[in-house]
Parts: sequence; structure tokens; C-alpha cells
Amino acid sequence: MRYLMLVCEDVQDSATPPTQADRDGAPDVEAWWNAANASGNYVMGDRLRPPGEAMAVRVRGGETLVSQGPFAEGGELVLGFDVLECESAEEAVRIATGHPMAHEGVLELRALWPMGEG
Repeated sequence: MRYLMLVCEDVQDSATPPTQADRDGAPDVEAWWNAANASGNYVMGDRLRPPGEAMAVRVRGGETLVSQGPFAEGGELVLGFDVLECESAEEAVRIATGHPMAHEGVLELRALWPMGEG
């Protein structure tokens, strides 16, 4: 099963902000990528350009409406994404745990739901 892993900065994490020890103990992203790639779990991923460069597209009443960013109004700012191939949710969590942003930000895992599946 494939999982989308959203890599986020938790901009309003006042309850459990990362400590300096968390930051110092965070693994290197290149080491994480090498391990996930070598194990066959890494499918693809990338960083995202800043929110100020984002666009929102809507069609209303037959008219295309395009809004310019930024759109970061919530407590999490999406910085990038990875797609993982995993046998289970537990395996996806294990792989996410080794990502540096699990130690400094927040990772959201969502199982992909392929088109055509009920």
C-alpha cells in the first residue's frame, strides 16, 4: 500500500514544542532518504516552494478563479511530501519515525486510495 507523508512545520505547537535535544537527535534527511530508498519503501518526494508562491484554483459558475497564496492559516505549514510503499500502517509509521521532521515538526501519513477502488 502506498502512503502519502506530508512533511510539515508545526507553527502553533505550543503544547509540545521540540526541544534542542529533539533537534540535535534528529537524523539527517539524506541518511533517511538513503535508507528508505535502499529498502524499496521510497517511491518519490520533493520539497514545496514557499506558500507565497502557491495558487488556489476554483471553478464557480463556469468561471475559473485563481487566488495567490499564502494560504497557511492553520497550525501546520506543509513543506514537502514523500510517497512510501509499505506493507502496513505500522511500517509507514516506523519509516516516518526515522525522518528528521518527526523530531522537529510533524509528519502526516495518509493511505492512498487508488482510483477505481471502492
